[in-house]
Amino acid sequence: MKEEKEFNIETIEQKTAFIESVLFVSKEPVEPEKIMTFLKCKNIKDFEEILSKLIDMYKDSERGIVLKRSGGGLQLVTKIEMHDLLNDFFKIKKTSTLTIPSLETLSIVSYKQPVTLAEISRLRGVNSVGPVKNLLQKKLIKISGRKRVPGLPALYSTTKEFLLYFGLNDISELPSIEELTEMFEEKEQPSLFKQIQSENR
Repeated sequence: MKEEKEFNIETIEQKTAFIESVLFVSKEPVEPEKIMTFLKCKNIKDFEEILSKLIDMYKDSERGIVLKRSGGGLQLVTKIEMHDLLNDFFKIKKTSTLTIPSLETLSIVSYKQPVTLAEISRLRGVNSVGPVKNLLQKKLIKISGRKRVPGLPALYSTTKEFLLYFGLNDISELPSIEELTEMFEEKEQPSLFKQIQSENR
């Protein structure tokens, strides 16, 4: 019986192939530190050089996947241009998983975190218990502590799942309040994002 040849991880090409294999089989983003530790790579510049080779390889317009930093980790994802075709192929129904109230609530949490239920409800102008429960069930937000005021109300913050859901590497990649205000501003009623913006000043 012919023995399989051992795969050594020595050259940049071999390390690139290894990282590609790890990301291919992983269902979740992989932390760069975990890969660096396995490869015994202590220099971040050397690791970024390896990643750049992988990124350049996927820049080819004929490839269907790209390397993306998401949720603080690395992940292989399909190109945006392919999404409609994939939906057609797998007959995926385009349905919104988040309601408008949930999106409003999630916006407030993401920009004002940590924030209490009372603060969320005040900004939205309506009781927000339902949307908060929905977002907790979807693990897009979490209870991150208690506010030191009478009653010790829960404080809500976004989660790693939130970053993955919106394809963000970290909170700093969120659009600015000014950009969102321009996107969602309505002539007949005040913008929710304008309210958040005014409170942040």
